[in-house]
Formats: sequence, structure tokens, C-alpha cells
Amino acid sequence: MKRKNFTRRPGCAVEATLDLIDGKWKGVILYHLQGGSQRFGELRRLMPGITQRMLTKQLRALEEDGLVIRKVYAEVPPRVDYSLSEVGESLRPVIEVLRTWGERHQDRLSCAPIADTIETPHPSA
Repeated sequence: MKRKNFTRRPGCAVEATLDLIDGKWKGVILYHLQGGSQRFGELRRLMPGITQRMLTKQLRALEEDGLVIRKVYAEVPPRVDYSLSEVGESLRPVIEVLRTWGERHQDRLSCAPIADTIETPHPSA
């Protein structure tokens, strides 16, 4: 994935970092890889809303950016594991802060649990 050229200007480090983890899924993939190596199917189960094509695309972009390591085993059937690289590991505190912030503000976010938005019947009904 071709990266933008961020010139030396205020905020460019933030912009460059956000460019690496942009989109709906990259941060989520990095979060799940913090627990250790995962196979493609395991990641897919952890993120039921992502399509196979999108997961493949996002993993390739993360690998190209040096955040994820893809290890292919010479087995039949073939096995591929994904894990965080050293640079990916360095994003651990960033992902953790995003998770913590999201938990604190979950009631305002579009991904809030559906159960919180469903009205419960009045006890006298």
C-alpha cells in the first residue's frame, strides 16, 4: 500500500500514525493479535462482521507496512499464522488507549451493544 509523504509540519506524526491504522478493521486486527499469533480463520471468528476479502486486504496492508508478520508453514494443508512485528508491538499502548477510551464512551458510539438501545416492557404491561 502506497503511503502518503508526510512533511515536517505540526501534527504530521499523528497523521502518519493514523494513516497506518486507518479504517474500520486495522486497529481491531492489531488488538486481536496482541493476544499472540492467530490463524486467518481465528481472526475471522473474532470479527464476524468482516468479509474474507476485506480481512485478506487488511492483513496484506498491515504486513506491507511492517506491523504484522505472516508466517507460512510448509504443511498439507497449508497453515499461515499472523502475529505482531516489533513495530506492531510498539503500537500496543496506542491500541490499549483506544480500547479504554471506547469502553468509557461506548454509550455514545455507533457500535454500542444493541441491548442498550432496546426498550424493555413496562412491568405493568
